Amino acid sequence: MKIAVSGKGGVGKTTLSSLLARYWGRRGYRVLAVDADPDANLGSALGIDTSGITPIAKMEDLIHERTGTKPGTVGGFFKMNPRVDDLPDALSREKDGVRLLVMGTVKKGGGGCICPESVLLKALINHLVLYQKDVVIMDMEAGIEHLGRGTAQGVDRLVIVVEPGRRSLETATKVKQLTSDIGLTRVVAVGSKVHDSTEEEFLQNNLEGIPLIGILPYSKEIAAADLQNRPPSLEDPAILAAIEKIAAALEENAQTS
Repeated sequence: MKIAVSGKGGVGKTTLSSLLARYWGRRGYRVLAVDADPDANLGSALGIDTSGITPIAKMEDLIHERTGTKPGTVGGFFKMNPRVDDLPDALSREKDGVRLLVMGTVKKGGGGCICPESVLLKALINHLVLYQKDVVIMDMEAGIEHLGRGTAQGVDRLVIVVEPGRRSLETATKVKQLTSDIGLTRVVAVGSKVHDSTEEEFLQNNLEGIPLIGILPYSKEIAAADLQNRPPSLEDPAILAAIEKIAAALEENAQTS
């Protein structure tokens, strides 16, 4: 399975990504969790020590080695298909069956940047989605900058995490529009921080055609874990029941893609 997780900042996409990764890791899957968010806090949600890790997007020597050009260089030629197949094993850290790869992102002033950093990251995402045999879960920022038209065909599902609120739904609609531009139609939603059936119904009625496959309810355990900078407990009955339902829906969707 190849799952990309997106949504407005703060809605709980990193929490969902980490819970799914740990759940599938416990079930014996070989899981690769990819932190492609600029905030890069998936490691703490997985309980993996990220001290000393440099995001791949900032590894200037590696980028130079693989593309032939130093980041920040203006003009010149560089490889558009750098080798990346060895990077997941070489640069990831593992705990409890889950490997973490901190990819980072490229921050540029203008859109449509073609630079050595972005070329390497897109080649890496292409490899992970099209050739990696593991379960791959990508925790992404609200946009889908890392996905291209070719890569999108290998993503089993893009999961948009939404909370009961208009701004979150507006972001979900924008992400859905972006996915249609690259031909990615396998888009679903998961509700997060949902307090009751009224809020769940609100999401059901306002997702504008995006299927809602599950709900991660508001949880004191998740809130406490965030405050204490630790992974939320999968032993919590409400959390486990929610993740089991979401994972089952994603597994079924992957088999029918």
